[in-house]
Amino acid sequence: MFWLIEKEEHLDYLKQKPIQEAFVEIIPYHDNIHPALNDVSLVYIRPFNDTKGYMLCVDHSETTSLNKTIIGGILQSIERVWVRDKKQALYYFPLKCLCDLSQLTPPYIQEAPKVFNHFYYKYPEFTKVNKLIPVSKHYERCEYIYEHVRSVIPQELPAWFDFYNNKVVLAFFGIEKNGININKYEFDKHYELNHEFYSIQSNRIYSSYNLATTTRRPSNSFNGVNFAALNKDNGARRSFISSHGFVEFDISAYHPHLAARLVSMDFGEQDVHQTFADLYGTSYKEAKELTFKQLYGGVFKEYAHLEFFQKVKEFIAINWETFNNSGEVIIPISGYCLKKSQLDNMNPQKLFNYMLQNVESAVNTYILMDIHRLLTGKQTKIVLYTYDSFLFELGKDEKDIEIEIKKIFKKYKLSVKTSYGNTYDFNQE
Repeated sequence: MFWLIEKEEHLDYLKQKPIQEAFVEIIPYHDNIHPALNDVSLVYIRPFNDTKGYMLCVDHSETTSLNKTIIGGILQSIERVWVRDKKQALYYFPLKCLCDLSQLTPPYIQEAPKVFNHFYYKYPEFTKVNKLIPVSKHYERCEYIYEHVRSVIPQELPAWFDFYNNKVVLAFFGIEKNGININKYEFDKHYELNHEFYSIQSNRIYSSYNLATTTRRPSNSFNGVNFAALNKDNGARRSFISSHGFVEFDISAYHPHLAARLVSMDFGEQDVHQTFADLYGTSYKEAKELTFKQLYGGVFKEYAHLEFFQKVKEFIAINWETFNNSGEVIIPISGYCLKKSQLDNMNPQKLFNYMLQNVESAVNTYILMDIHRLLTGKQTKIVLYTYDSFLFELGKDEKDIEIEIKKIFKKYKLSVKTSYGNTYDFNQE
């Protein structure tokens, strides 16, 4: 069987071949355009029980075209389809069988060969450059990628893999695909993109959550914009607009709450920062600063006698001992494993901070899944997430939806503060 498949009758080999597991590389029209604005040019399939991969042609200048739906049917029949980035792959093939290699710390893949750079340099404004690059060059690169990632796929998946592959990926895909409306005039005052067509269409911009960070706390930067750190003070947030208004939910004292859960304490309905202000004998603002300094930098001697910090210190010591003796520590909720062999320059406080960030992201994943279920079939969309805040673009006549959203946070025993505005610059309102 030849490696190039461009006619439907040639697909019979793959349809009839029993494939339980395969690696798939989806080649879009353009490597740098957001997948929400992109589509498929070629699909490389490498069954694990075969000696070579196959290139299926959807839309390329050198070949005839296969129906993408038929290719999706073939992929769906495979028990496990490994892709380098499941969140990206979902835009093209929303299949349950997709498995995310990025969660398994795959090896570094060298930049594309010079021939790829030649075409991208020659056609900087063309949105379908990959259609012009010879199919044989795409195939060679895919074979190279497969050889480098195959060894990462274990015989037995780690216990935490299902949580990240089937919950975290879907939770953040559910935000990312919505994009966020912009006022282009205001936006251009504050942001300089690599190329506008990479992430903007019809005055809607798309972000990209990186889920494979060290602690699995997502970052969010794409095409020159760091969506996780949008400036609150220079008017840049005025760039983001909503026809029917935004509502943002900020979780109050989130990390102190999460730390309390880790050490089996419950603040109940109390205002955590006021509780600490009373214990410290300081103002509310000072108490907030003191608590965060101690959570991230270590407990101060003058407050080490407080029950909360005694338990935090004990928790840190126990996990540091486990980390050193066992070479790993398992984090509650996600079950994610931090391995000593994969981390440099660790210390007890840093390990605790890593665990806290992971727990935050795990709890937020469950919150997001509940939010997606609530918003199914509604016009209101969640359009941005930044750790302890969730931004919603309200749908027409759906202002009451915020009551239902608040119930979700209450389910997880979290207090929230709300902000409203027609732009994301709530200071302006």
